[in-house]
Amino acid sequence: MKQEPFVIERVYNASVERVWKAITDKDQMKQWYFDIAAFKPEVGFEFSFTGHNEGVTFIHLCKVTEVVPNKKLTYSWRYKDYEGNSFVTFELFPEGSSSTRLKLTHVGLETFPQTTHFAKSNFEMGWTELIGSLLKNFVEK
Repeated sequence: MKQEPFVIERVYNASVERVWKAITDKDQMKQWYFDIAAFKPEVGFEFSFTGHNEGVTFIHLCKVTEVVPNKKLTYSWRYKDYEGNSFVTFELFPEGSSSTRLKLTHVGLETFPQTTHFAKSNFEMGWTELIGSLLKNFVEK
């Protein structure tokens, strides 16, 4: 059964360019997101990182599928050794002269195994922390 995608929007007191750099520069991503060995905002670029949930380690496998500089970034998001594939999209909108609205959409969560590890509530909590506080604090500092 197809689920509604998870969507979160936040406004940051930072320029679009500053937020774009924070979501596409691996050295900046490491400070608020995950420790990603390599990342390029280029269609077809593949990257991976490790995440942990309740003592279980998950290898995230991602591939960039759409890039519109300073506006939109989409990548696939799946897990090594698990079925399912989803897509994460970051969209940036200037708000006034010095603020940016970020809209994150995560679609395809229903394609993952129906276990507590992949519950929509876990994604909601994770993205709310990442987008709602960690990224906000990083770009506004």
